[in-house]
Amino acid sequence: MKRIIFTVTNDLTYDQRMHKICGSLQNAGYTVTLVGRQRKLSSQLIPKGFKQVRLKCIFDKGKLFYMEYNMRLLGFLLFKNTDIICAIDLDTIVPCTLAGKLKRKKLVYDAHEYFTEVPEVIDRPGVQKAWQWVEKNFVPKMDACYTVSHSLAELYGQKYEKPFSVILNAPLLKENNFEAAQDEDKFILYQGALNKGRGLEVLFESMQELPLKLKLAGEGDLSKSLKILVTKLGLEDKVIFLGWVTPDQLEKLTPKAFLGYNLLENLGKSYYFSLSNKFFDYIHACLPALSNPFPEYEAINNAYLTGILTNLSASEIVLKVKKALEDENYYDALRENCKKARQVFNWQIEEKKLISIYDGLR
Repeated sequence: MKRIIFTVTNDLTYDQRMHKICGSLQNAGYTVTLVGRQRKLSSQLIPKGFKQVRLKCIFDKGKLFYMEYNMRLLGFLLFKNTDIICAIDLDTIVPCTLAGKLKRKKLVYDAHEYFTEVPEVIDRPGVQKAWQWVEKNFVPKMDACYTVSHSLAELYGQKYEKPFSVILNAPLLKENNFEAAQDEDKFILYQGALNKGRGLEVLFESMQELPLKLKLAGEGDLSKSLKILVTKLGLEDKVIFLGWVTPDQLEKLTPKAFLGYNLLENLGKSYYFSLSNKFFDYIHACLPALSNPFPEYEAINNAYLTGILTNLSASEIVLKVKKALEDENYYDALRENCKKARQVFNWQIEEKKLISIYDGLR
């Protein structure tokens, strides 16, 4: 029975993709351990079928955190028996590679995003150069690589002349009651981090002209400033901050919404070529969503017409949302298309591809 260690820098609680990946491989006969970090406000871990480990750090963010966490992770990996080590994004790839090479273990890279062009990095040239160096020197050493979209797989593949598989962030296909939102409680739902580039400021502006509410499920760097903006715009009665919501709670909340929100600013290749888990979560809830006309979203929407493509403009958002509110046939057709698309984009299909990647490591 082969052993796999997955490594992330979050506290494991809300990482739906890793829960799916680890659960699938554990069920496929592997012994799986997921390693993250313990934060001061981390909630108690929910037991899973695989082992979960949190490393405690003195520092919580910035360069000192990354240095400390990478050292602690390297120590952990060196003294654990395993056959495969998987780095999730670049922020854990250095200790994973060092431990893997020293112990002669197989190495896997799971790119959740185009790390060197995320908004938090792209505006800081020194930091970006450091991560570019890490990517250039460590990604080629991997025995297998996969990412979240075909565009990113092609980008990485051409850059490193190395095949990248695609494992979509699709949810597990489950039964759904498909009940539409009622008139008295219609709301737009945003799920995810409240960070730079998520288009939330533009969404707030559009809410001034829309006859429904907005619920935000998540926290992030902009949580405080966004709450101040809501007060400034006089939207306290329309915008509801839910804070972090567990995956199980989110699964119950999402189908109750009228529309999902999945707009981004074009702040680099990571966002432009993204294909987020929330996009598929909305489809599985039969919830039409607002998305950018970026390559991956446009390709799927052109094929299945599950949602509404719009530029990140308050006036255009208002126009598109009002059409969904006023044209019942149009809205119902989008929901019906979601029912068809969820049969194509689901974890039952993706996990077969995932397992084949790990089975192929000899």
